[in-house]
Amino acid sequence: MYVTVRGLRVDADLHRFLTEEAFPGSGAEPDEFWDGLSVAVARLEPRRQALLRRREELQAQIDQFHRDRPGPLDRDAYEKFLREIDYLVDVPQPFEVTTSDVDPEIATLAGPQLVVPIDNARFATNAANARWGSLYDAFYGTDVIASDGEMAAGAAYNPLRGAEVIRRARAFLDEWVPLAGASHFEVAGYSVDSDGLAAMLSSGAVARLADSGQLVGYRGERSEPSALVLRHHGLHLEILVDRGHRIGAVDPAGVSDVLLESALTTIMDLEDSVAAVDPADKVACYRNWLRLMQGALAEEVTKNGETFLRTMNQDRTCVSLAGEPVTIPGRSVLFVRHVGHLMSTSAVTDASGEPISEGILDAFVTGLGSCHDLRGNSRLQNSRTGSMYAVKPKMHGPDEVALTVDLFELVERSLGLPANTIKVGIMDEERRTTLNLAACIAAARDRVAFINTGFLDRTGDEIHTSMWAGPVVRKNAMRSEAWISAYEQANVNVGLACGLAGRAQIGKGMWAAPENMADMLEQKIGHPQAGASTAWVPSPTAATLHAIHYHQVDVAARQAELSTGGARAELGELLSVPLGDPAEWTAEERRAELDNNVQGVLGYVVRWIDRGVGCSKVPDITGTPLMEDRATCRISSQHIANWLHHGVITIDQIDESLMRMAAVVDGQNADQDDYRPMAPAFEGNAFLAARALLVEGASQPSGYTEPILHSFRAREKAGDRALETTT
Repeated sequence: MYVTVRGLRVDADLHRFLTEEAFPGSGAEPDEFWDGLSVAVARLEPRRQALLRRREELQAQIDQFHRDRPGPLDRDAYEKFLREIDYLVDVPQPFEVTTSDVDPEIATLAGPQLVVPIDNARFATNAANARWGSLYDAFYGTDVIASDGEMAAGAAYNPLRGAEVIRRARAFLDEWVPLAGASHFEVAGYSVDSDGLAAMLSSGAVARLADSGQLVGYRGERSEPSALVLRHHGLHLEILVDRGHRIGAVDPAGVSDVLLESALTTIMDLEDSVAAVDPADKVACYRNWLRLMQGALAEEVTKNGETFLRTMNQDRTCVSLAGEPVTIPGRSVLFVRHVGHLMSTSAVTDASGEPISEGILDAFVTGLGSCHDLRGNSRLQNSRTGSMYAVKPKMHGPDEVALTVDLFELVERSLGLPANTIKVGIMDEERRTTLNLAACIAAARDRVAFINTGFLDRTGDEIHTSMWAGPVVRKNAMRSEAWISAYEQANVNVGLACGLAGRAQIGKGMWAAPENMADMLEQKIGHPQAGASTAWVPSPTAATLHAIHYHQVDVAARQAELSTGGARAELGELLSVPLGDPAEWTAEERRAELDNNVQGVLGYVVRWIDRGVGCSKVPDITGTPLMEDRATCRISSQHIANWLHHGVITIDQIDESLMRMAAVVDGQNADQDDYRPMAPAFEGNAFLAARALLVEGASQPSGYTEPILHSFRAREKAGDRALETTT
């Protein structure tokens, strides 16, 4: 059922949600909202459609270029051609962004960033609360400490493993909040006096902080504080003291835990990690954003046999040395990631019944939800500077960024918000954006608060854009290709040159193996070392471990160093195409590559189609859990589509692999009560959707998975399971 408002047909449930839940307390006028949405559809929908046609026109021209010039790529001719068709635009004159009123977590601090599906209230609440995490739990509960032999975690608490946790935590304190002439290992008790932190050593001597300014405050009594709050590189940490706690009772200093300020920011995702295909799905997502902005999101959780209500954390408090109260944020600062420009939604249609841009609707409804935070109608504040943060993904070049800027201006006017209240995050994940990043930033110079690389989507677009150039390298070899290192480097270089330091985040992508925390702790330090002020992590625990890297690296100093010198990415490297030589791949290697991709696609798609799960830990072909979303699906499907297009593999081989890997995925999901096996019938929506992604990948717009996934999920929800095989 639809309600007609200002010439738009609005799904009745969406209209009811907005009328009864979102408008009250927002300070926004419903008439202005609906007028603004109607104007946005009339003005911006034709531009959106034109820009989508422009994508296809450019792709057709690039395809023809490669068809006309088989063999090794002539980069000079390629660059000239791309300029002639305006795929490459002129670099703007030097400028600096003017974004203002940005919260320090985004503008000046450096730390981890979570990304979670907004349709899952439990995940969203956990992520909002992931601003703080237990270092003890992060060490004890992960493979950072090897879990074998006498160090095995086991079902009961292992005191030997616990001792190793405490040793590592003390070493962390010695490194980043050291005592002068002593070690935290020697402390028998902590107190606070007029000179600051006093650490009573086992020898009877008293030690002080090497840098007394690191003490922010304390909780409890000065003589026996329950917590000491310290700061390093702008990040807070707490030493918790509780001699009645099972850990504190056996600790010489009574320390029961060390807490780290972890996920400074979190992206609540409406895009790649959700499966929202109809009005009901969208309303569920919008409701969670509204409740986050009201500080009221909560979810009933059952853990260890007990059920409780998980709510959003309050801010943390302590008392300064001068006796003044100090408040420290208790939650991540939240972004919302809208969908890109491609998809439309039946949640609202125009007068003729055509679905409107899903991105336009996202902007208006999440903007309305944010009004509760911006106007003080929230139990818990998100932005302390009066800003809303919206990430816009999958934009191709500066004209598409300009469309987003104009959309946000219309939203602000409709909601009565000051200009540039809505800050934009630009995902540098499409090839045309990478090559024109400075121009993209310039198009949003008054409101850009975030740029971020995304290896998986960027690789998917790299493959699709160069589909006709030749067969690409094997997937694991992609990370060693020249374009990827140039891409990661160029993002930071351009961001710093445009003045983002001190005004906006420069981010890096996800660690996709949530069980492999030891490897993450070893490798992900490369992101802050590269000058990135944030990087994505898959869980609150991962955020706490990744926070260690921001103590190890002074990102502000690193950015200053990079701004005055260092390597610069060359355009020629960015334009290199990651082509391989099929003659070098044995039949077994081709089969292994095919099976690996097919299994990953099936494992992800069966959850997306059958259960509406847009992001989860999916076992790979070896059984290792990996975080999968539409970006990982895009690269796998495009990789197979490319090899099929160039005859490296055949449709028959794809079909044979699909049937074998379906049985593998069925086995991996056998313990799921609601799981429906794909084999041996091979005719369900999930199996057919996976096959369509692989076989039709070359013809999908920009290689995106959304059109196929949405179509098959909608059929599944409608109960239509008697589909013909897609060819």
